[in-house]
Amino acid sequence: MPLGLLWLGLSLLGALQTQAQDHPSTQNRIPAPSLLRVPLQPDFDDDQFQGKWYVLGLAGNNFKKEDQGQFKMYATIYDLKEDHSYNVTSILLRNENCDYWVRTFVPSFQLGQFSLGNIKRYPGLLSYTVRVASTDYKQFALVFFKKVDRRREHFKVTLYGRTKELTPELKRKFVRFAKSLGLTDDYIVFPVPIDQCIDDQ
Repeated sequence: MPLGLLWLGLSLLGALQTQAQDHPSTQNRIPAPSLLRVPLQPDFDDDQFQGKWYVLGLAGNNFKKEDQGQFKMYATIYDLKEDHSYNVTSILLRNENCDYWVRTFVPSFQLGQFSLGNIKRYPGLLSYTVRVASTDYKQFALVFFKKVDRRREHFKVTLYGRTKELTPELKRKFVRFAKSLGLTDDYIVFPVPIDQCIDDQ
């Protein structure tokens, strides 16, 4: 499976993601920050975090603001298992069809940090880290993702909301967080809200 398609499958960012990885400008991409620069939600509660989240904001070294209108909102459901890992299902609309991507996030030695389960199923992928930076469980969550493959490091930050409403306060919080990790306005997008697929679950 090509690495571009692998990233697409893991991050669910649409067909534009694959094109962006092959664009010459990615040679000068913003480097992924050290995990030491990424906050971690104190006393993370995996039970409260589970459930359905809408993706209200995305930022990362594979995004471009000029593509903003082409990103559609998608939903991600975290289903907590007995071993404290999550079955994670993301639902997005692509080519008028509902696509479902399922993977497992396995807890690490730090509460609120996870790695991708069954990583050997993804050729070329060296590591995949998920870190819940901040959440109130009821309204929003800021989540950091870092993927390392044999060619480069990719990272993104996601603003989750329990509803589709992007308040000015949440938008400011997300932009501030993204910029604290070295991203600029050019790498921050806000997906277009939709009803198809993401409200079916």
